[in-house]
Amino acid sequence: MAVMARPAVPSRPLYLGPRIKRLRRELGLTQQAMAEDMAVSPSYIALIERNQRPLTADMLLRLARTYRLDMADLAAEDRDDHARRLTEALRDPLFAEIDLPALEVADVATSFPGMTEALLRLHGAYVRANQALAEGRESEGHAPVADAAGEARRFLSARGHWFATLDAKAEALAGEIQAAGGAEPWLRQSGVRVRAMPASVMMGALARYDRHNEQLLLDECLGPQRRSWQVALHLAYTALRTEIATVVRGESFASATAAQLVRRALAEFAAAALLMPYDRFARAAEAQGYDLDALAGLFAVEWQHVALRLACLRKPGHEGVPFFLVEIDAAGNVVRRIDGAGFPFPAQGGGCPLWTLHRIGARPGETLVQDLELPHGATFVSIARSLGPGGRALALVCAAEHGSRLAAIRSRPASPPPTPIGVACRLCQRAECTARAHPPLGREILPDDYRRAGVPFVFSES
Repeated sequence: MAVMARPAVPSRPLYLGPRIKRLRRELGLTQQAMAEDMAVSPSYIALIERNQRPLTADMLLRLARTYRLDMADLAAEDRDDHARRLTEALRDPLFAEIDLPALEVADVATSFPGMTEALLRLHGAYVRANQALAEGRESEGHAPVADAAGEARRFLSARGHWFATLDAKAEALAGEIQAAGGAEPWLRQSGVRVRAMPASVMMGALARYDRHNEQLLLDECLGPQRRSWQVALHLAYTALRTEIATVVRGESFASATAAQLVRRALAEFAAAALLMPYDRFARAAEAQGYDLDALAGLFAVEWQHVALRLACLRKPGHEGVPFFLVEIDAAGNVVRRIDGAGFPFPAQGGGCPLWTLHRIGARPGETLVQDLELPHGATFVSIARSLGPGGRALALVCAAEHGSRLAAIRSRPASPPPTPIGVACRLCQRAECTARAHPPLGREILPDDYRRAGVPFVFSES
């Protein structure tokens, strides 16, 4: 970004320790590395970050020039915001009997920004816990607990997980990249080098963009498919940042976290579009019978990225098979969900254990195809696979009526009977299920005083 004109010398000392520390961590730099970039000593950087030295106007300008930052954002003072937020938090009735002069609050915010941030986080956690206890009691005037992940999911679902402008821009960029001989040559032409670095340099990151030296650093242990995905994500966050920002800017989110989750989902959508341009990928998907392994080989990407692209083939007039996608961790918590195919799924986990999705996580490399039948009679086809170490698993699900388009179904010698599953135990009325963990809502349990059944619960007929 363009550097703004040199700011006027501040009339009072400028302490931006927490902001500088956050900036350094976002850039993936050590204090030593930042000190070398700034031509100062590491101890001076440490003193600035601890607010034991003010940030001079010259240092502020050097930071902006070196890391290509917007001066207005960098020079915005944290302490005034901290003082305001701390003052608001201390108005809580919890502190009503404590004498807290405004001058003391301002002094704490200015001199101890780290402690101020800790107090604000604790107070925020306290408020959220109280909201959680009061959730649903609208008569008392309490708002429901903010669910950033749920808000982001609803935003994406309301738009059908389809963003035409972003997809079109990604496809045009993919053409430029192909003409340049690949993503990395295209980046070189744009002045960005791609370098493989050891884990000791990456400090736990798979990829890091060094804005000062215009280089994209990648973990040297990444395989070709994972490397290309990280490069595509970088392109999404940089070359397509305007299109992503336009989508996000048009919505008022309840929290910054929800907005960030949407930006992440849009970046992944764009990265998949770059690696698998819509028209070419849609034709290949139909020709290959939506065989995920075959498509992964054709486009040199990983299985889960093919699944992500298939779940978003929703271009009007050129739709693919309507898939529902869900990714879970080893405990059954939902990590990612793309709604579709009319398939219900519990938002907070606790899915049916009879679905192979909940067993495949412990079987790396396997893909399990399963026919499913929900209690209301609707039938679906599930393609589930482990995502490697860690127990995560992903499933693509479509309505059984689309099964004839899937190579995984056409290649079977015979169609097995569908597995009867429920959305969750609380919502499933299958009384004879031996895998049940909870009784369904609205059913009374018969006493076990004289008779033990082979199922976890026996219910009355009423």
